[in-house]
Amino acid sequence: MRMDSRQPRRLNLRKTLFVVPSLITLSSVFCGFYAIKIAATSDGADDFYRAALLIIFAMFFDMLDGRVARMTKTQTAFGLQIDSLADIVSFGVAPALLVYLWSLKHQPTAGLIVAFLFVAAGAVRLARFNVLTMAESGRPKKPGKYILGLPIPGAAGILISIVMANHAAQANLSHPSYSWAMCGVTLALALLMVSNIRFRSFKDLKLNVRTALLVVFAVGSSLLVASKFKPAFVLVWLLGFYIAIGIIESLVSLPRRLRERRESHPPSTPS
Repeated sequence: MRMDSRQPRRLNLRKTLFVVPSLITLSSVFCGFYAIKIAATSDGADDFYRAALLIIFAMFFDMLDGRVARMTKTQTAFGLQIDSLADIVSFGVAPALLVYLWSLKHQPTAGLIVAFLFVAAGAVRLARFNVLTMAESGRPKKPGKYILGLPIPGAAGILISIVMANHAAQANLSHPSYSWAMCGVTLALALLMVSNIRFRSFKDLKLNVRTALLVVFAVGSSLLVASKFKPAFVLVWLLGFYIAIGIIESLVSLPRRLRERRESHPPSTPS
């Protein structure tokens, strides 16, 4: 009887590693999906807090998947696309629905429009990011020093950190009297996502005096905010500080960029 001489296939660890970042990304999608489910069936402030906490976990997985992909050298165009699809669920639809049911619903028409604009701006921002970070070969390019427009996790972070801080302080920001203010905050975040303001990516951080001073200020100010208010307000402060840095740096560099644009496109003289 003839024996089968074929050797069993060996597990290709390299191919298996490509799955790991995608599984982490899908974990972020699950957190966003579950947050939507909790917010949609909410019975009170505790449920909104739980939904916001799930989006925080989604942010953790969103930060982890890219780092794992770079560590294992498994960055692919597929990973870039699935990451964007995950972001629109976890940081677009989930926080928009959460803040609508928590506060914006008191202005039914305006609140619904503003919540949708947040999702739409997030989708446009992600599409623009994909185009700008895609090389001609179709593979993702190395992240630059700056990102054009406020990243959608940062915009979502501002909204959910307000919900969490409100819950920790037992405040009443979900009251109808604050709904217009929340509409303004949500709309401003949507506009920042599709703006041309450049925000730091922190991909090129180097250990120097400037970085050390920034870290010391961030830690020190966070401790001050936590002691004066509640620890839940630290996330609001840090994300607000991040946005302020981007706006200030863009305003400071605006004259230089306008001058460079004039030099690269000099006015044509009539013949």
